[in-house]
Amino acid sequence: MSWVLAVFQKPSIQHQSVEIPIPIESLEGVEDHDASPTPRPWHITMASIALVLVPVFFQAPLVRAFPWVSLMLTLGWLGGAIALIQRKSTLEWGDLLLGFTWTWLAGSIYWGWLRWEPFLHLPIEAIGLPFALWGIRYQQHKIGHWFYIGSLLGTAITDLYFYLVNLIPYWRQVMQVSPAEAQLILHQALLPMRTSWGYGCAVSLVGMLLVAGCIPLQSKRLHWRAFSGAVLSTLLVDGLFWVAAAIS
Repeated sequence: MSWVLAVFQKPSIQHQSVEIPIPIESLEGVEDHDASPTPRPWHITMASIALVLVPVFFQAPLVRAFPWVSLMLTLGWLGGAIALIQRKSTLEWGDLLLGFTWTWLAGSIYWGWLRWEPFLHLPIEAIGLPFALWGIRYQQHKIGHWFYIGSLLGTAITDLYFYLVNLIPYWRQVMQVSPAEAQLILHQALLPMRTSWGYGCAVSLVGMLLVAGCIPLQSKRLHWRAFSGAVLSTLLVDGLFWVAAAIS
């Protein structure tokens, strides 16, 4: 009977998964839609230069006339940075904007209420330094923090030139007079700058900025490019001030 049952019994069908090998070459043209585009190093460099120039042309006149508006705009920059950081496709840009927020905050405080006291300039500009060092130590937001440190380094070297060439008295005078009177003071400030000591200090400090700014350009890491752009832009900003004093 067993053979009879075997004849009429339905054959069992076992479903087995069949693996079809796919050549790797056939996947080369397939785009990964989940991958986020990473900014190119030179994009970060150029953006860093632009962010250093923004306070010169936009924040400087704003903070002198409306210091509270400039200070409150810090929240806007911070909010924009957080929004960009939360998106994978714009994370690096938000990181850079976060570093710029520190420079904007420091500039608003100093140039809004303390600009006539040069000795407070660097301490106020360094208000975000502890946070930047902490972030770098724990690998957090390195692009923005290195941008901030590069900007701070450029500021420190520029201030050092003012001290070495004895331009501090002119600084105080310019910050306490009208723009028309400031032109005459700027013209007088050129006298110590055009001495052999002034030229020597300028060449030495420009060399320091070039070395500090050009060496990181050899790296393709975005945080080094942000640092480099911030440092090199100091040369451009200082050059603009020198031209302004020369034509005044």
